[in-house]
Formats: sequence, C-alpha cells, structure tokens
Amino acid sequence: MAIFEQVELQTSRLLLRPLQESDAVALLAIFSDEKVMQYWSTPPWDSIDIAHALIARDLKAMAAGEYIRLGIERVEDHVLIGTTSLFDLNEQCCRAEIGYGMASSAWGVGYMHEALSALLDFGFSELKLNRVEADIDPRNLASAKSLERLGFSREGYLRERWIVDGVVSDTALYGLLFSDWNNTHQ
Repeated sequence: MAIFEQVELQTSRLLLRPLQESDAVALLAIFSDEKVMQYWSTPPWDSIDIAHALIARDLKAMAAGEYIRLGIERVEDHVLIGTTSLFDLNEQCCRAEIGYGMASSAWGVGYMHEALSALLDFGFSELKLNRVEADIDPRNLASAKSLERLGFSREGYLRERWIVDGVVSDTALYGLLFSDWNNTHQ
C-alpha cells in the first residue's frame, strides 16, 4: 500500500501538497463559503475545529495509505485555494473516487482543471488505477463541465441521494477509465 504523506505534484501554476496545520484558516475560509458548499454533501463549515480535525485525520490516513488529499497552493503567491483528493481506494479493482473543492475567488481561470489533471496523472501512473469515479450534484454545471473536459463520462443518476440541512438533492455519477485518459493525454 502506498504512503501519501510525502506526495507533492507540481504544475505550471500550482503546487499540490499535503495539508499542514497552518492551512486551517484558509480551509475554513474556503469551506465556510456558501457558494463553495452549495452542492457539497455537508453544510458549510462553521468552526476552525472542523479544519483542524480534517488536517489531523488526513495526516494519519495519508501516512497509512488510506487516501490522498492535497491542498492546492497557487505558486505565484503561496495561497491555498482548494483541495483535491483520491479516496475510497479499492486496490483489487484499481479504482478510486475523486473529490475537489476550490475557493470561489479562484473559479474560472482553469486552476481546478490543472489540479485534477495532475492528480489523475498521479492516480493512473503511480497508483495504477484503472478507473476513477466522481459523484456530483447534477445542478453543479461547472463541476460537470470540468469532469467532461477531463474525459469523464456521465454514467448514472441517483435520485434523492443526499439530504444536507434538510435539502434533498440527486447525484450524477461520472467515470473515467485509464484507457480513455491514456488515449487523450499521450
């Protein structure tokens, strides 16, 4: 099983790196934003304690190889603008689920595409994944567009899958195979 605590991925504008305690304030700012959390499976964060707990959980889980969550840091100013993760790793089936969130102030300039491309490259090349899945709220058109631009196909629809703060929402399921990724990213 891989150990993820030392993983860093560099792109032209971003550094994807493990979260650290000093990221707690930035994480709270991102994940307390109602725009960011509108389609999330949990309500907006309301306490710095949630950020500290996530960081502590991540450090243990990444050292154990359970999942990988990397902070997305903008290289030009060293500001943490989001996170991306591969979780629900299934070694036997060479499968994982991808997750991501980004500060609304960083939307619309291609950062998420850049970050997810780097993480998918890592997943397919280093972790030898065959399939990556995503579960999004179908009303989140920007997320759907991001996934489709990366080569994901919409494969399913689950009605009333989530209830967050009393709001019921559906799920759109997306999948990306290594063969699809390899054909478009050679």
